[in-house]
Amino acid sequence: MSHEGRTAEPSGPTHRPSAGWGIPSFVAGLFLLNIILLGSRWLVAGTVGPPWVAVEALLVVGTLSLLPRRNWALWMAAVTGLLVLPILVLALADATARLSLARPLNLYLDFRLAGAVVNLMTGSLGPGKAVLWGVGLTLGILGATGSLVALFLRLPSGPGLTPLRYAGMAALLVGSLGLVQARVPGVLVPAGVAGASLLPFQAATPLVDLVFEQHRYLMQMLGERERFAGEMEAAPADYAHLPGLLEGLGGRDVVMAFVESYGMSSQDDPRYAPLVRPRLDSLEVRMSRAGLTLATGQLEAPIQGGQSWLGHGSVLTGLWLSNQFRYELYLAGNRENLVDDFHRGGYASVAIMPAITMAWPEGERFGYNRIFPRQDIPYRGPPLNWVTMPDQFTWCFLEHDVRRRDRERPLFMEVALISSHAPWTPILPVLSGCDEVGDGSVFQPWADAGERPEELWLDTERVREHFALAVDYALHAAMVYAETYVDDGLVLIVLGDHQPAPLITGDSASMAVPVHIIAQDPEVVRPFLEWGFSPGAYPDPQLPVLRMDAFRDWFVRAFTPGAE
Repeated sequence: MSHEGRTAEPSGPTHRPSAGWGIPSFVAGLFLLNIILLGSRWLVAGTVGPPWVAVEALLVVGTLSLLPRRNWALWMAAVTGLLVLPILVLALADATARLSLARPLNLYLDFRLAGAVVNLMTGSLGPGKAVLWGVGLTLGILGATGSLVALFLRLPSGPGLTPLRYAGMAALLVGSLGLVQARVPGVLVPAGVAGASLLPFQAATPLVDLVFEQHRYLMQMLGERERFAGEMEAAPADYAHLPGLLEGLGGRDVVMAFVESYGMSSQDDPRYAPLVRPRLDSLEVRMSRAGLTLATGQLEAPIQGGQSWLGHGSVLTGLWLSNQFRYELYLAGNRENLVDDFHRGGYASVAIMPAITMAWPEGERFGYNRIFPRQDIPYRGPPLNWVTMPDQFTWCFLEHDVRRRDRERPLFMEVALISSHAPWTPILPVLSGCDEVGDGSVFQPWADAGERPEELWLDTERVREHFALAVDYALHAAMVYAETYVDDGLVLIVLGDHQPAPLITGDSASMAVPVHIIAQDPEVVRPFLEWGFSPGAYPDPQLPVLRMDAFRDWFVRAFTPGAE
C-alpha cells in the first residue's frame, strides 16, 4: 500500500496531548506544592495562613504548563518533582529547629544534631514507636514527592493556546509580581505603606528565603573561627597568676546543679507562675527555717529549647558558646575552664550526668576527676520516657555516693538534673527523704503512669501544664535536698540551663534563666548580692541580665581574696 502524500502522525508519549488532565493537574499540583512550601511556616505559627500562597509554587507550575510535550520537558518535570524531596526535608528540619530551639535551621551546624534528635525520639517514644514515626514520616515525604512527579508530568502540553497554557501564563505573571514585591520592596508598591500590595492575597517566598538564609549562615560560619579566636584572646585563659585561688570558699564543697528547661518564663509567664511561684515562696520559707541564706539572680543563656551543653559550657569556660561550632572550637583547644580553676584551688571535681548513656569524650576535655554517666549510677528504678532517673534519686546519689565518700579534698560537683526535660510525663511525687528513695525501685509504680508522650503532645495546653508540673517537681526535689543536706560545708548553686522551647515560652520570651545560691554562712552569699543577686527566690527584674559567660571570671575573682 502506498503512503505517498500522507503525513506521519506523532507517536509515543512524547507527543501525547494532556488537555484532558491539564487543568485538574495544574490545580492539584499548585495546591500540593503550595502546602509543601508553606506548611512548615504554618506549623511554626500554629495556624494555617497568612501567607496563603508560595510565589515559587506559582512560578514552578506556571513554567511547566508552558513547556511543549517533549521528552526533555517531561524529564524536566520529573526532576522538578523529585527536587521537592530535599526541599520538604529541609522545610521540616527548619520547622523543627524553630519549634524546639527558637532559631532557624543552620545546615552548617545542625547535621551534627541528627543523632541527638534520634536519641530524644527513642527515649521519649520508645524504639518501636520511634521507628514507626520515622517510617510514617518517610512514607509521607515519599508519597508527597511521588504525587507531585505524577502531576508535573501532565503539565507540559501540546501546541496552541490551550486553557492550560493560559493558566500557566497567569500563574507566571502573578508569581513574578509576587517575587519582585517580596524580594525588592518599594519597586512595585510604595515602601513603608502598611498593607500595600499588587496582589489580592498575602504571598511569601519560602524557598527563596530558605536559600538566602542558609547562604547567610554559611558566610557567618566561615568567619566564626576568626571571631571566636578574638573572643578567646580577650577572655582570661587561666588564673594561675592569682594567689589563694578560691580560698574565699573556705574549703566548702560546691554543687552547681543545672535544672533542665528552667527559664524565667516559669515564674514570669502567667500560665506557669500560679504553680511555680508558690513553690519559690515555699523555698524562701523553708530555707529560712533551715537556717540557710538564699539569693537569686538571672543569667542569659546562649540557647533555647535544647543543646544544654552550650549553656553548661558557657558557664564553665567563660566563653559565649552560642553554637556547636564554637563548642567544638573550644574542645579542640587547650584553654582552661572553671573545673581547672577549682583544681588549682585544691578541689577535686565530679560530673554527675544521668542523661549520658553513650561515650562522652567532652567530659574528659573539661577535666573532671570522675564522671558518673547513667551506667555508673546505681539506679534500680524504671526509666521515665526520656528521663533515665528522677531528680530526687540524683540528689540522693550525689549526697550518699559522692559527697560522703572518703576524700582528702573538697569537691566541685556539676550535676545535670533531667526530670524537667521534655516530654514532661509522668510527673512523680517528691518522697520524704533518701531513705525512702533507696535504690530507686520505689519508683517502679510510675513506670507506666501518666499520659503517653505521643498522646500528651497532641494537646498543646496539656503539654504546657505538664511543663509547669515538671519544673515544680524539679524545684521541690532541690528544696528537699537543700534543707536536709546543705550545711556549713556546702555551697549550692541551682540554675537553669536554658528556656524551654517556643511552644512553651512563646516567640518573644527572654533567654534568661534563674540562678539560686544557697549556703549556711551569709558571708558566702554576700558576693552574689554585691554582683546583683537579690535576697530570696526571685531576681530583681530591674537589673540588667548578664550572659552566662560572665560567670566564671566573676566567680573566681569574687572568691579569691585580693583579686581585682
